[in-house]
Amino acid sequence: MIAALNDGDLHLEVLSRLMTILMDKPFRDNLLSAKTKEEFLKIVDDKEKEKYPDEPKQEVKEETQKGYRVLAVTACPTGIAHTYMAAEALEKTGREMGYPLKAETNGSGGAKNVLTAEEIAKADGIIIAADKAVEMARFDGKKLINVPVSDGIKRPQELIQTIIDGNAPVYHHSGGTVNKSESANNESIGRQLYKHLMNGVSNMLPFVVAGGIFIAIAFLIDSLSGAPQDSNFGMNSPVSAFFKTIGSYAFSFMMPILAGYIGKSIADRPGLLVGLVGGYLATTGSTFTMITGNVPSGFLGALFAGFVGGYLMLGVRKLCDKLPSSLEGIKPVLLYPLIGLGLISIIMCAMNPIMGMLNTGLTNILNAMGGSSKIVLGFILGAMMSIDMGGPFNKAAYVFGTASIASGNYDIMAAVMIGGMVPPIAIALATTFFKNRFTPEEQKNGVVNYIMGLSFVTEGAIPYAASDPLRVLPACAVGAGIAGALSMAFNCTLMAPHGGIFVFAVVGNWPMYLVSLAIGSVVGMLLLGILKKPIKTEQVA
Repeated sequence: MIAALNDGDLHLEVLSRLMTILMDKPFRDNLLSAKTKEEFLKIVDDKEKEKYPDEPKQEVKEETQKGYRVLAVTACPTGIAHTYMAAEALEKTGREMGYPLKAETNGSGGAKNVLTAEEIAKADGIIIAADKAVEMARFDGKKLINVPVSDGIKRPQELIQTIIDGNAPVYHHSGGTVNKSESANNESIGRQLYKHLMNGVSNMLPFVVAGGIFIAIAFLIDSLSGAPQDSNFGMNSPVSAFFKTIGSYAFSFMMPILAGYIGKSIADRPGLLVGLVGGYLATTGSTFTMITGNVPSGFLGALFAGFVGGYLMLGVRKLCDKLPSSLEGIKPVLLYPLIGLGLISIIMCAMNPIMGMLNTGLTNILNAMGGSSKIVLGFILGAMMSIDMGGPFNKAAYVFGTASIASGNYDIMAAVMIGGMVPPIAIALATTFFKNRFTPEEQKNGVVNYIMGLSFVTEGAIPYAASDPLRVLPACAVGAGIAGALSMAFNCTLMAPHGGIFVFAVVGNWPMYLVSLAIGSVVGMLLLGILKKPIKTEQVA
């Protein structure tokens, strides 16, 4: 449908571009008025060429010559929806205010529209709208605002005006720490920890997604061939063994990458080594009595290693600052790695037995849950995915789902994903069958939510929730909760933490998964129809 760059998951790139250009109201109106398929496709093609020209050199050169007064960087953990929506909102608002703005996106396909050193030097200030760590050293000495990515969507004018008025604090880079100038942005300790965690999760996701799908394909192949579901399941043919082995290799990087990038987010590159090694030691379960490992501490151990290792390296760096300046050159290549490796090894060997018991206890509790308990858990997780649509509750449920994959509880991830799919689909259905509850513009935009919902992009529901939160959020949360509960009741499983309809082929018991999705979406639609009051007749299309 839309030409996508060949540098990552194709469907993710397509979705990112689609969501960006669909924010343009005239474009949406033109699509809805198209009479033929050819006309529809031409409108899309023309818009894509306008938004993503093959050779944008002339336009960029013109803007660069004038210089951008305001620059921005947007990023979210998954890098699919919020990242591009925030960038588009900031750029569009900047044009409307008369201050052309360039936004760098740190999305699923890597950094795009990257800010140059010249642009940074000329700019009045920088807006960082991100829920994960971004490269900050380049902004040293610039006026900078650091806010959640959702603020880039909700209040772009306020952010831009703050930069233009010169009211943003000056940023001084200090290797991942939060200094006085950063504290002026009122970023709480909790938010700092959240960003570090999301940086680890975002870098971990590709390993879990790709590895999980490979393993699921191996299981699917053996299931279709009638192989017995024993300890050798997934390895009963050369083809299935290939997918299972490679998928398991990718999976094995999950914990080290999580811990490594949490550490890097806290302490920059010195934190990467200690996090990676600490995460690996958590995976092996190394102890002083058996260094090769016998008490794996899993996800909890990896989290501990990432945060402790990161803050440990900040302390090491401060201590090393007192050494003679003649040793400055060997600090990053010798002292930091050597001291960090030694300390994290001792800490993890000491903590693995404790973290391992906690991890094993949690796994046993999940495995011991009866049918009714799992249904309740599925309802709670599904509702959490919907209640704030990409916020802390949503991300907490999502992280729990990915952690459960590592523990072999694949039904939890299935409940989490279906809970995130329901809100946009429920809204799309409501705009279709309860038109008198929505404005003409909301009705037009509702069609887009079918695509977003099926693609597991919960954020498509945000504009509707923002305009009427007291009615939309409860309706979506109940529908999502019911879908999550039904997913658990039908023993649906999922080894891939993202993908929506694109990974349904590897969902365990996918027919009932579709039924659960349909029931939850219809319930959400009916509640929206009941809770939302009809609007004035003249406002309805």
